[in-house]
Amino acid sequence: MSESDQGKKCSRCQRTLAREAFASNRSTRDGLAAYCKECAAQYYRQRQEAKGRAVRVKVPVPRGHKRCPQCGEIKAHSEWELNATTPDGYASYCKVCRAARLQENYFKRKYGITMAERDEMISAQMGVCSICLAAPAVHVDHCHETGRVRGVLCFNCNSAIGVLGDDPDIIRRAIAYLEGNAWKPTLVAPGVYQLPS
Repeated sequence: MSESDQGKKCSRCQRTLAREAFASNRSTRDGLAAYCKECAAQYYRQRQEAKGRAVRVKVPVPRGHKRCPQCGEIKAHSEWELNATTPDGYASYCKVCRAARLQENYFKRKYGITMAERDEMISAQMGVCSICLAAPAVHVDHCHETGRVRGVLCFNCNSAIGVLGDDPDIIRRAIAYLEGNAWKPTLVAPGVYQLPS
């Protein structure tokens, strides 16, 4: 009986193991790698550590579960979104971590700030809206022309500024109106109106 029928001897640990214990390598005569999978992983780890790189420790995961690389927790497949492009059919990160990453990416892409920078702005405002000073600050306010972030407001104040078109003149007229000051335009010429100062 030949060695190929019984298994193969690992060049590193010198053990004779079943053929399934070796990775495939088409460049060799028997089509198997010289090292067993266990020794190959150990060799890879040693090489990476010698280069100063960190190597993720392989954690045993029960069937029907997956380990999230961000939070490090092992969760059931129900805690993962489906993704047909991955080998196992599930997303790379659990639903909670994926949502956090998407939110972080959204703030970076839309406003050019991180979640930590937004939280610093909220704490600098004592957690309340800069305009009404009553409601909690939760919505990032930015200039639609320049993209510059101005602060963090409550929903109502942020919506009001947006509805008024971010125009200071309209906002001043709205203030005058609320204070009871008449601001009706005066007809100067046909089709030409003069606004009071």
